Amino acid sequence: MSQTVTRALRLLAELGEGERSLDQLAELLGVHKTTVLRLLQSLEEERFVHRDADYRYHLGAGLFALSSRALEQRGIRRIAAPHLAELNAATGHTVHLAAYEGGEVVYIDKYDSRHPVRMYSRIGLRAGLHNTAVAKVLLADLPTAERRRVARAVDYTVHTPNTLTGPAALLAELDTVAAQGWAQDHAEHESFINCVAAPVRDATGQVVAAVSISVPDVVLPYERVLDLVPRLLTTARAISADAGHTDRPDHP
Repeated sequence: MSQTVTRALRLLAELGEGERSLDQLAELLGVHKTTVLRLLQSLEEERFVHRDADYRYHLGAGLFALSSRALEQRGIRRIAAPHLAELNAATGHTVHLAAYEGGEVVYIDKYDSRHPVRMYSRIGLRAGLHNTAVAKVLLADLPTAERRRVARAVDYTVHTPNTLTGPAALLAELDTVAAQGWAQDHAEHESFINCVAAPVRDATGQVVAAVSISVPDVVLPYERVLDLVPRLLTTARAISADAGHTDRPDHP
């Protein structure tokens, strides 16, 4: 990848975290302001970047349109949508759809809870590989060698006392997930959130997405979140069926 493209992508990634000034962006890239300004002007022409009246830069409308088209191209998101909406309406809790690509787990859809306590997660945000139920579901479907490689590469940041802290613990958890057919995040990423997730399979039997229900403990205690697993599995199977998966013996 050329240096110019790499720098432009770094600028967009930084602006994804919030507005920035020219000086801040130049410091980030470690180059002169004129170099950054030329990149920003090109991005502005394509509407990927917007400069406000205070000369601070933001992500632009062109990038929003591009991200919307990217989501529209995800067939599983379109297939899952009515089922996710139904699950959200029936339970009243936050529902996510996530996918694994390029070594990362990313949320590709979200339906908010009707309760006043909301989750910070958003579409496009990466999920932790060692502390989220959706990631455990997706990693559990990887071939054994790939699963081990990923587990060794994870940055085991500890967020709560329940966070998994090393490859051995994660691999053992993935074995459990593969055997039981669903995963949980028992206050592993946020101390007040519990989550359960289930796999969505395509016509080949491969897990192509994970659907989850997340609930703050002030709304439901952990044990009652586990009571939602049968409903979650029903939804995941319905999405899988619409994606072409069958329960023939040759399919997982």
